[in-house]
Amino acid sequence: MDQEIRKRLKWVKLYQELGNAGTVCLRCGISRPTLRKWIKRYEENGLEGLKSHSRRPNNSPNRKVLEQHEEWIKDLRENRKLGARRIQSELIRHRSFKLSLATIHKALQRLEAKPLKRTKRSKQFKRYSCPIPGERVQMDVIKVKPGVYQYTVVDDCTRCRVLGLYPRKNATSTLEFLDRVLEEMPFPIQRIQTDRGREFFDIKAQKRLMEWGIKFRPIKPGSPHLNGNVEYMKM
Repeated sequence: MDQEIRKRLKWVKLYQELGNAGTVCLRCGISRPTLRKWIKRYEENGLEGLKSHSRRPNNSPNRKVLEQHEEWIKDLRENRKLGARRIQSELIRHRSFKLSLATIHKALQRLEAKPLKRTKRSKQFKRYSCPIPGERVQMDVIKVKPGVYQYTVVDDCTRCRVLGLYPRKNATSTLEFLDRVLEEMPFPIQRIQTDRGREFFDIKAQKRLMEWGIKFRPIKPGSPHLNGNVEYMKM
């Protein structure tokens, strides 16, 4: 028997023995309303009536997440394996409904959602080499010191390299360097591969590449190994 139940049962038995609520309350250090409550519950339900009841309300008018919202969150978690931030974005985009990340986390806890398994990225990279000079040219920028930026281009096939120093890392410097690359490379360039720096995505640089008929291929975010040749040879 639970300790709380035994204590309440002692109050009830003592009252039944003495028949005086004031004396029982004085001896046990409880109030009359408390004693009356447990006597009534014991008379109605026996020992089951002496158990503590949850004080949590059945309905909360201030609750942010309704059952329908929890169904949306559950569906996105179980079927699409999304985390809280992605769930937040999907609710805004498809449901026009916004919840804070903390609220979504609480909803996932109520739903007893299992934590997502993080997949480890394979460390075995697939090596490749382009058999045609100019088929793929890697380009990158590095800051040498304040006010000095080094642009580097390396051809995948021949490892032919062109360097250039410029005061800024912007579209103007990119255009000037591209002019130099076309002059110094001994073969036509088919494709230029870069990271996702703003200086490469500028509309002026993109239009210039289109005019020359050169394809622009940015690498995936967080994948510097895809530009491994220029990363290794830019210094």
